[in-house]
Amino acid sequence: MTKVLSEDAIEQYRRDGFYVPLSVLDPNEAAAMRGALERSVAACGGRGKGSARSHLLFRWLADLIRSPRLLDAVEDLIGPNIMCWGSQWWIKEPRSPDFVSWHQDSRYWGIATDNLVSAWVALSPATAESGCVRCVPGSQLGTSMPHRDTWRDDNMLSRGQEIAVEVDENEAVNIEVGTGEAALFDYRLAHASHPNRSGDRRIAIAIRYIPPDARQTLTAWDSATLVRGRDAYGHFEHEPKPAYDFDPVAVAFHRRTEENLHRILYRGTGGAELRT
Repeated sequence: MTKVLSEDAIEQYRRDGFYVPLSVLDPNEAAAMRGALERSVAACGGRGKGSARSHLLFRWLADLIRSPRLLDAVEDLIGPNIMCWGSQWWIKEPRSPDFVSWHQDSRYWGIATDNLVSAWVALSPATAESGCVRCVPGSQLGTSMPHRDTWRDDNMLSRGQEIAVEVDENEAVNIEVGTGEAALFDYRLAHASHPNRSGDRRIAIAIRYIPPDARQTLTAWDSATLVRGRDAYGHFEHEPKPAYDFDPVAVAFHRRTEENLHRILYRGTGGAELRT
């Protein structure tokens, strides 16, 4: 028996590679979390893209990745044992040129699994005007697509990576979600997003969930946070939960994960300058 998603919803996710919408936060919760995020952004120098393991720095985010509303839906897709491999905020400022090119996350993360689910939680409306995620339904079922690096400054991806073959925009759909709602999508799904043409920030938090039997193939060591069930495999070192923002124990662990993630994300770039 499923906990949140209907059998039709699960079938849609398997077929199309995504599911929307999932209600995660009520309006008051979403407003409070947006305030917490914007304070966290200011503490990190105002960067539009947060650390890939931000749940090790901020207690509010450590709590969000453990939200039963998220985990119940993820459990319906990957089973009762769940680890969080990453969490990261993505902010597009109003009328900014920042965009995300067409890409597949599975090309760069080194995670060997068919069951990595990204939960994309909106803290402001994600619409076509504000630059919501776009995807090609069913693209997660095909073979991995070739990519190239562009290193464009207005591309929010680490290497400016983009799919090196033409993506038919006529086949793409917008994944629009309201404040407090989430989209769930497969990390093999081809996706992108246009610049924010609205008058408000487009704010989202992307959380990456994996089952414990997943493996990291690009480095000898990696870490994740066990958020539900048990880990019978030991492929990832378990991460500490911060007791408060910038807990020194979690910050030290975070530094180690950042160094490792740089090795993963910039693998094969010939020593190109790392971007965060």
